[in-house]
Amino acid sequence: MSISAAQVKELRDLTGAGMMDCKAALTETNGNMEEAVDWLRKKGISKADKKAGRTAAEGLIGVDSGVREAAVVEVNSETDFVARNAAFQEIVANVAKVALAYGTTEAVAAAKYPGSDKSVADTIKDAVGTIGENMGFRRSAKLTVPHGAVATYVHNAVADGLGKLGVLVAIETTGNEHAANAFARQVAMHVAATNPMALTAEQIDPAAVEREKAIFSDQARQSGKPEAIIEKMVEGRLRKFYEEVVLLKQAFVLNPDITVEKALKDAEKDIGAPAKITAYLRFALGEGIEKEETDFAAEVAAAVKK
Repeated sequence: MSISAAQVKELRDLTGAGMMDCKAALTETNGNMEEAVDWLRKKGISKADKKAGRTAAEGLIGVDSGVREAAVVEVNSETDFVARNAAFQEIVANVAKVALAYGTTEAVAAAKYPGSDKSVADTIKDAVGTIGENMGFRRSAKLTVPHGAVATYVHNAVADGLGKLGVLVAIETTGNEHAANAFARQVAMHVAATNPMALTAEQIDPAAVEREKAIFSDQARQSGKPEAIIEKMVEGRLRKFYEEVVLLKQAFVLNPDITVEKALKDAEKDIGAPAKITAYLRFALGEGIEKEETDFAAEVAAAVKK
């Protein structure tokens, strides 16, 4: 039978599914609106597009690792309840596996989902209708070293390699890889706790450094001391700033009496060769996502007025 544009629009308004999906559903059900809705629901399509408009700031961080490499991903959901769903956890774990092979967010999104002909992005979109709320693959990254180890750490883990915060730490060395991995994991735990701004002072955004110097200068001038003294005071405060935000300069969480840099030097005894922390990554769930704040009382009042 012929399906009208009005019928397609009505079904789209009811379900939030795409126009072509709505047309297919109506064609399959001979124009029966109720059966078409059920057809879309069975296919996991119904309301997927509408759900995609809702903020997804919960979810999970996933990590996966191989030989001298590791990857970390963030897959978001609307609620923490879904993050505890076994099907959602399986998706995140599989996306982390893909990230280990492809690395960048764009490459992972376009890559084939394990055991499927569909891409990671399309698989997650399809799962929106099945699981019942908006989800999204937000980001991924990977670290690799030619020699040494890349360790992983997941904080607040809900399953193996899945949690609310994930950290990777890469150490280059020609020494014992197991010893290097063990120390790198300790550093990863440190990074999870302290959230450093950069690995070295040179890697900090110069604008951030200038901003801190300006603040320190204004504070020092309030003391009324001469400019030469003020300059030394600013230098001292800047050193303290680096000790707080630069990974290698921070006091090591597992032994606050020494810096991470000194802890690395000490670890070289077990590693059996010089070692260097070359990079780290820290993914905290939902960081940078602007969550929608809803006023339930205001919503009820507006509904009453209508």
